Amino acid sequence: MTEQKYSLEHETAVLGKDGLATQAGWMKVYHSNQITREFTSSDIEYVMLGVSLSAGAYPDAPELPDSEDEAVCRSEDKSRWEILPDYRGKIAYDTQTRQKREITEIGELPDTLTFKKPPTDFDKWDGKEWVVDKDLLKAHQINEAKQQQATLLQQANETLSLL
Repeated sequence: MTEQKYSLEHETAVLGKDGLATQAGWMKVYHSNQITREFTSSDIEYVMLGVSLSAGAYPDAPELPDSEDEAVCRSEDKSRWEILPDYRGKIAYDTQTRQKREITEIGELPDTLTFKKPPTDFDKWDGKEWVVDKDLLKAHQINEAKQQQATLLQQANETLSLL
């Protein structure tokens, strides 16, 4: 049998166990960001004989997440795709300082952050929810009372000095 003069199919690259092409050709690859490891795109690239895929390119297709709160990333050892929580752009609150913070990285929320907003300026985190810190609230109320007392005393002194 003779080889056909023409072909409508492209040559497909074949990768060996070492990741180098044992047959040159075209291959669909899936790219990830080199820093965040997040899936960025798919592409068709030509792989030359004895050469590996370009940096950040992988031959296996990722599964796409079901939710907007999930991201597709390459595993740390770069052996597989994985689905990770993606809270980027959302606001969380520091459980120690009560300060709000925008989430900027993919992954689980650190233990020191919660999505629950502290209802007052006098709350502390008990590990599950915000509870009123009675000592802090009392100190604040005493401070306010002292300030009001000083204001009233000053007003009284001004009124008496006019008489």
